[in-house]
Amino acid sequence: MADDFGTNRGNGGVSSPLDLAVEQRDRNTLRMVQEAVAAGDLTLAYQPVVQARQTDQVAFYEGLMRIIDETGRIIPAADFMYAVEDTDTGREIDRAALAMGMRTLMMHSNIRISVNMSARSIGYEPWMHTLNQFLTEEPGIGERLILEITESSAMLMPDLVVDFMDRLQAHGVAFALDDFGSGYTAFRYFKDFFFDAVKIDGQFISGIHRSEDNQVLTQALVMIARHFDMFSVAENVESEADARYLASIGVNCLQGYLFGAPTTEALFDGAPQRNRQA
Repeated sequence: MADDFGTNRGNGGVSSPLDLAVEQRDRNTLRMVQEAVAAGDLTLAYQPVVQARQTDQVAFYEGLMRIIDETGRIIPAADFMYAVEDTDTGREIDRAALAMGMRTLMMHSNIRISVNMSARSIGYEPWMHTLNQFLTEEPGIGERLILEITESSAMLMPDLVVDFMDRLQAHGVAFALDDFGSGYTAFRYFKDFFFDAVKIDGQFISGIHRSEDNQVLTQALVMIARHFDMFSVAENVESEADARYLASIGVNCLQGYLFGAPTTEALFDGAPQRNRQA
């Protein structure tokens, strides 16, 4: 029976106007991203990750993907990755982010940078070629690279991720488990991974100094990280009170607007701002 919007999915699969609007939005977003990738209108916005007990000391910078649309607007990944993450366009975005991050490491020998990747990128030949090329041509650069893999992505194909991590140990590449605590982690695999750090999901961090529930959950996540000899990073830190509390329970690093928003302006002299080779 059709509802007020004319939906009749159970009897013929007719989409509602809302479903059609969502599908149209996703198609428009995908087209916009594909055009930006083809034109090389991509950039990394860098955000500092600081030491929890010495917040004037930057541990590393995370490179966050942005695209530049036809009007010149800089659009964050949260506004478009949902439409492309399972496509080859998503893999190409991962490749471009990796290339831009590696070029920045080449230009600045005193910093470390993290870039995001999907477990699916391991099977994407252009992404692997880019990684291997930089590691081969720039000895030692891997020791300043951190690859961030979301918890949900790592759990899609844990055996593949473990094998990939194992192969990169010789190059000194570090790995961070992103959005830790946001989904289901198969702890039977956890001891087999080579994660050097976990990034605790921001949903537990914002306002943590006044939330007993989030305090208990975050303390448990920090304890797990410590047991497996991993550094802990708290995301979305926006207040001094939250920062003080996180440092007091042993969180190693902090990331959030309190210490700096992601910016496409060069934080280091000469940092590449666009990827015209994408």
